[in-house]
Amino acid sequence: MISLVTVDKIMEVLPHRYPFLLIDRILELDPGKRAVGVKNVTINEHFFQGHFPGTPVFPGVLILEALAQAGACALLSDEKYRNRLVYLAGVDKFRLRRVVVPGDQLLLRVELIKIKGSIGKAEGMASVDGATAAEGKFLFALEAKEDAKRSIQP
Repeated sequence: MISLVTVDKIMEVLPHRYPFLLIDRILELDPGKRAVGVKNVTINEHFFQGHFPGTPVFPGVLILEALAQAGACALLSDEKYRNRLVYLAGVDKFRLRRVVVPGDQLLLRVELIKIKGSIGKAEGMASVDGATAAEGKFLFALEAKEDAKRSIQP
């Protein structure tokens, strides 16, 4: 198990970049199995201009995306899944339990439950100060990077 991964190393694994890289650090990483990450929520995030003016709330869909990115870090850190892209493919029994606001630090816990072929399932929980903010299961799809490039070219 790896105990600390900085944002530089995260960007070596994930294709996401500003403004859509939603993980600041990985605290625990068991490649191919699980990850625990951190997202620091700051008022400087661009979406707070409209979500919501005067009462900024971190969008729930971005909590889900942060969990998916933490799961992708766990998956793509496993040598057998290198040179792949991971797409969010579905959401199952996902619940938002607490409002997340600027100044909060999201702790993102993700466990990869099952991988069969190019489809997998993960379970995640995001918390703030020990209180669950969101939890549920989601599906992901794996694709080779070269296949992804071909699929979007005319």
